Amino acid sequence: MTTKSFPASFVRGGTSNGLIINRSNLPRDEAAWQPILSSAMGSPDAFGRQLNGLGQGISSTSKICVISKSDRQDADVDYTFVQVGIKGGDLDMAGNCGNMSSAVGPTAWDEGFVDDAERIQGGEVTVRMYNRNTDKIIHSTFSVNENGRYEPIGDYSIDGVSGTNSKITLSFLDPAGAKTGVTFPSEGSNKIDILTLSDGSRIPASLIDVANPGIFVLALDAGVPGDITSDALGSDEKMMARLDEIRREGTRLMGLDPDIQSVPKIVFLSKPTEQAAAQGTNIVARALSMQQAHKSIPLTLALNLGAACKIPGTIPAQMAVNVAEHDSVVIAHASGKIEVGSVMREGKIVSALLHRTARVLMKGDIFYTIEDTG
Repeated sequence: MTTKSFPASFVRGGTSNGLIINRSNLPRDEAAWQPILSSAMGSPDAFGRQLNGLGQGISSTSKICVISKSDRQDADVDYTFVQVGIKGGDLDMAGNCGNMSSAVGPTAWDEGFVDDAERIQGGEVTVRMYNRNTDKIIHSTFSVNENGRYEPIGDYSIDGVSGTNSKITLSFLDPAGAKTGVTFPSEGSNKIDILTLSDGSRIPASLIDVANPGIFVLALDAGVPGDITSDALGSDEKMMARLDEIRREGTRLMGLDPDIQSVPKIVFLSKPTEQAAAQGTNIVARALSMQQAHKSIPLTLALNLGAACKIPGTIPAQMAVNVAEHDSVVIAHASGKIEVGSVMREGKIVSALLHRTARVLMKGDIFYTIEDTG
């Protein structure tokens, strides 16, 4: 084995953290990334803790974004999101991560990927990002200081992250069909499909692809209490096995590979209590990610859910309350709430909007071990 290194930034984006790496510091062939990136994150790890790397043993902290200057007319920076498998060390690049996306724009700006100081207006700048996983454009708008660099200090807070930082606004343009090319990818383009499980039970599900594919089912139908904590959900092995069967069947109907864990993800929905609805909550959600109970909700799935709540005939629209009164949707998740917005025009989703925060935690050389080929 040989020890090598490469420069990278260790960042928090939204409720996730991970590495941001300049693509020029990795092999040109993406197939050669696996032993490098998995070792950097501390995988494979049969113990599931990633103590021998920078990962922290949960899906939301085993993430990487690889960035490069874009050649596209509509983008400043290209990036590829990589989900690193904790126990197996596999690299999953099937979908995007909205949380880590919030850190891409500020990092690319500070690293000189965007050479356009005249773009700064009123202390803010917008970086146009092309996500290679989903073939979609995202605009990231954030604050800069008097030196023209990203300003992380601010008074905006998000549930699941302590303290405050400056607000980052992400606008996902034309987010429908991010993976499959269509909003409703099942055969027949149904707004509700029926999933048949091995025990003969039949579960209604909305299979929707906006920002990232999602499988939306009623918490009651899945046997999940609507207010269950992520720890309680993750510790129930029998329930988790049933939920994974639901995910796999929904994935099959979407025409995707059930063995790929990152997309689609499954989300369980319930109505808010009258008190919660009076305080602004529109819908309650619990989610799984990479066969783990998510501590909050995957950001791209929150975008998907927010848009789906505005589409009549879907399970999200049936469960959401008071959504017609507002442009945005407030989702209660395992760690608090998140507000997402969507712009609809003639039944089409023009864009999906949300706010996050991000902060660079460390910059330096990442060391990894790799087999010495001589």
